[in-house]
Amino acid sequence: MLTDEDAYSVLRSRDGRFDGRFFVAVVTTGIYCRPSCPAALPKRRNVRFYPSSAAALEAGFRACKRCRPDTTPGSPEWNVRADVVGRAMQLIADGLVDREGVAGLAARLGYSERQLHRQLTADLGAGPQALARAQRAANARTLLETTDLPASEIAFAAGFSTIRQFNDTMRKVYGTTPTALRGARSTGRPPGALRLRLAYRPPLDLKDLFAFLSARAIPGLEDATAGYYRRPLNLPHGLGLVTLRPADPYISCELHLEDLKDLSAAVRRCRRLLDLDADPRDITDHLTRDPFLAPAVAAGQGRRVPGHVDAAEMAVRAILNEETTTGRALLTQLVHSCGTPLSQASPPVDPAALGSVTHAFPRMEALADADAPAPVTVLARASLTGALHLGPEADRDRTGRELLALPGVSAEAVSRIRMRALGDPDVFLPSDPAVREGLRRLGLTARHTRRWRPWRSYAMQHLSTTFTKP
Repeated sequence: MLTDEDAYSVLRSRDGRFDGRFFVAVVTTGIYCRPSCPAALPKRRNVRFYPSSAAALEAGFRACKRCRPDTTPGSPEWNVRADVVGRAMQLIADGLVDREGVAGLAARLGYSERQLHRQLTADLGAGPQALARAQRAANARTLLETTDLPASEIAFAAGFSTIRQFNDTMRKVYGTTPTALRGARSTGRPPGALRLRLAYRPPLDLKDLFAFLSARAIPGLEDATAGYYRRPLNLPHGLGLVTLRPADPYISCELHLEDLKDLSAAVRRCRRLLDLDADPRDITDHLTRDPFLAPAVAAGQGRRVPGHVDAAEMAVRAILNEETTTGRALLTQLVHSCGTPLSQASPPVDPAALGSVTHAFPRMEALADADAPAPVTVLARASLTGALHLGPEADRDRTGRELLALPGVSAEAVSRIRMRALGDPDVFLPSDPAVREGLRRLGLTARHTRRWRPWRSYAMQHLSTTFTKP
């Protein structure tokens, strides 16, 4: 969190790169905004700053209808922080509070409810219930604007426990009723088909991002080109199908969900896949301090580290080495023999929306007893028994140790899992052929890379992309 004076300077400049880092509330209007809101600049004495939208709501402010602060990118802090607050935010974004309550959230993190509430309030200005409530309101608004579902169904799909709670929260957050928020629009789309806009902080190198995903696509599981990426999602309440497309200045996201309660989880996983909550300014400023790396960083403005939609799946892909032709062949066989056919989805997905996608990735229950390579079945069983933690609550260091203890899991595979599944921004793989070539051309040793911390994952992406291009 910036000082109030620095934050007001950002507000004066309308710098959109700070959207999601903090929120601006105006006491004379009772409204809170993102820093880039084009409304008239309020006087300094009338402005209050909050580290989260939930904190602004708890203080009695409602969301601006003009800049829609509830649709900002997530805070880039969670790209770096792996402490209890960072992991709690990942779980809340995944919809855990709606599924298991605050008690379930605290249990996942190994804290008491009181300890967790105190830590979240100290860092974010709001407790877990308030943070979850703000997210429910944003989910409800999305459903109101993108489906023809009755408001009563939307209330429960968004995670509210009663219609009254739904109505009261929407009035508090948006200053209007759900009916007025929806207006007279009719989407003409069936329930389960949603179109959303995923915000990000520019610049974003979409060409390299989609090329990375396309090069590693598993037939039947993923359908990817330079213009779109499509795949199924294993979600808490059922299956989903997502299609992501570049649509400057946002990412177009089309979702088909078996259960609309999975909206939060689906959106969080898509954002992590494309690394949309990163702040390229911070990363670039740090990496360009090294004159050896600076030209590669300058040539790849907005380059991100692709994540993944499912940590357990990414672990299997890393163990079987999706970077190789043999590894992708094994993964293709596994998907078709153990994966869930999308023909079993309910309600059925329009075949035109499926493209060449036929199966969801096998769940751990299916892999535990499958005729699969031994390290895969061992990983699946460890995940099911609780000996291995791969959920959003996973502590990177602890999970790394758990993975290394499994037979057949290499240190390189663990590093790839930390980087892409657990969002670790400071992984470096000197054994990667593309990275090794990049270091050779720059005349550097692996020891030199220490100065790139805590952004070595991004430095590696710059190296491997820049020096493997024809």
